[in-house]
Amino acid sequence: MATAEYTTSLQRTYRYLRIGIAGTVVVIFVSAAVAAASVGWLTTISDYFYTSARNGLVGALVAVALALVALSGSGVERALLDAAALFAPLIAFVPTTLAPGSVPGVAVPCATRCFPPEFEADAANGVITYLVVGVVTVLIALLLAALRQISISAVGFSLLLTSVVLVAVGATWLFAREAFLQQGHFVATIAFFGLFAAVSVLNAFPRRGAPPTTTFRVLYVVIAVGLALVLVVYVVLLPGASDREFPVVLVAEAAALTLFFAFWVVQCVEKWNAPDPTLRA
Repeated sequence: MATAEYTTSLQRTYRYLRIGIAGTVVVIFVSAAVAAASVGWLTTISDYFYTSARNGLVGALVAVALALVALSGSGVERALLDAAALFAPLIAFVPTTLAPGSVPGVAVPCATRCFPPEFEADAANGVITYLVVGVVTVLIALLLAALRQISISAVGFSLLLTSVVLVAVGATWLFAREAFLQQGHFVATIAFFGLFAAVSVLNAFPRRGAPPTTTFRVLYVVIAVGLALVLVVYVVLLPGASDREFPVVLVAEAAALTLFFAFWVVQCVEKWNAPDPTLRA
């Protein structure tokens, strides 16, 4: 009886985590839509950081990071989702660049997209918090490993990757801050959605365990291909996005978020009654 109760609790936890991650996309869309009623449709969803939607955007991305760590499972998929959890807070804490006049009331001292100087203190607070919490997390993981509460072999790659990212972020912030502010949000966004394209491929063609049904395999492949195409559009069109009448980058970002939402819905359906609800090893 105890085992059955534990399994039921574990299933319920994983179900709620997946539903919660999908729900963060709803938070982002609703926050941006409410702000759009006041400032109109901006060039990108990320631009809404500079509006009343800021709290919703930042809160949703931080929640995603925490849920991904809790849900990451094991094996290659653990590494990919732990990596994605590293980049989600950076998307939140390091605002995007802006084109002049794109957001009412925000001054941008350049002819193209650049970082608004008045928000550098906000970015500094976020980056320093990110680094401190990241270091504390690594130290706690090492302590738990030393106490034999977790296996260092199971989390070793994630800890190494976390350390590398923390060093890279810290060094870039200290010695190349202008480049960090100009490119940090863009790089983190590409990395985050690129990792999820890889996770979708891994779910379609798992290295171990039972393969998904044809329906689920097709859905995962469609999500992966869709994310890859959206990222290409994002990279190619973002530099001149403010010069276009149609907000193509905003639509591309909305598509990426929709595919991210779809991935977690598919996961919920596929694994709803799984005896072991963790992600595939």
